[in-house]
Amino acid sequence: MASTLNAAVSLTSSKSSSLPARSSAIAPERIRFGKGAFYYKGNNVVTSRRVVSVRAEVTTDAPAPVKKVEKESKKNEEGVITNKYRPKEPYTGKVLLNTKITADDAPGETWHMVFSHQGEIPYREGQSVGVIADGVDKNGKPNKVRLYSIASSALGDLGNSETVSLCVKRLVYTNDAGEVVKGVCSNFLCKFQWKECTCMFSFKIFHLFPIFVSGDLKPGSDVKLTGPVGKEMLMPKDPNATVIMLATGTGIAPFRSFLWKMFFEKHDDYKFNGLAWLFLGVPTTKTKSHSCCCCVTEYLQEFDKMKAKAPENFRVDYAISREQANDKGEKMYIQTRMAQYAPELWELLKKDNTFVYMCGLKGMEKGIDDIMVSLAANDGIDWFDYKKQLKKAEQWNVEVY
Repeated sequence: MASTLNAAVSLTSSKSSSLPARSSAIAPERIRFGKGAFYYKGNNVVTSRRVVSVRAEVTTDAPAPVKKVEKESKKNEEGVITNKYRPKEPYTGKVLLNTKITADDAPGETWHMVFSHQGEIPYREGQSVGVIADGVDKNGKPNKVRLYSIASSALGDLGNSETVSLCVKRLVYTNDAGEVVKGVCSNFLCKFQWKECTCMFSFKIFHLFPIFVSGDLKPGSDVKLTGPVGKEMLMPKDPNATVIMLATGTGIAPFRSFLWKMFFEKHDDYKFNGLAWLFLGVPTTKTKSHSCCCCVTEYLQEFDKMKAKAPENFRVDYAISREQANDKGEKMYIQTRMAQYAPELWELLKKDNTFVYMCGLKGMEKGIDDIMVSLAANDGIDWFDYKKQLKKAEQWNVEVY
């Protein structure tokens, strides 16, 4: 940057490397030349003999690139297993629970399901498993595997390391030809015909509540599983870390697994003392049967319990696009909500023990980039270069679709 005066002289700061980037532009009225021989006044330099007009350019060196502290890669963590079961030789688990966690009048159906694996699929928080739907495709071949982020901690919802939970939205849409298309695997898992069941199920945290099970994929049914897979979304080992989680819809799955370990479980070798900050984007919370515990998602009730249990360690902010708006009247998407905390988030992102995890719709990443570009520039940092460093340091972890 340069600051100009009326003169024909170019001066280079001898201490430019010590100046912060935002101070590289120096206003003319702040410049003072040394003692005795001359001094600066207005746009002129006054010497003992005469007044001369001066034009000066003050330059500073470019700010040194930010370097992240090198850490041991989580991908090399001992004991992380991948691809134990593959599509050609899957593991056959049993359905223990299959419950719809959105109300009948909610936009779309989301289901929480628990499968038994008898300890044969030893996954970690942040990994995924594959599901192979029964039946064959249009070519007469077995259906292909579909990956889902795991929604339970490594101990599982029952706390015995023998179950795995998923959060699945039933996919139904109309294509360009006007045909209704149903996702093969999600409709296998989330059947369309429902019936109320008198059986009850209790999470470790909740009181009992009624379950709505499908007519076919009910408790006791077989389900073919593969995996576990993935290391990108493994949660950080540092119990003092700041973990920022950005989720839309069923992208909440891996973060439920994180948060259960952080706040609902006791481990001899892990006690979370850092900050977990969740941003969750959903279309709506309003339904006709709002008083029912299944009307939105029981996950929200879990988060309330976590916040009450550890208010200094857990923050949660919701972006409900159909119900909320910002000061400008814009719909409240996840990036809109984050913009309200932008300076605070940027300060956290400059720390070496802050980890960002993003799961859900792909479009939200661009919105977050838009927020951070100007904030980083204020510190003389190119956001996209800095994000590359965050990724290399495994502090920026993305799983979007």
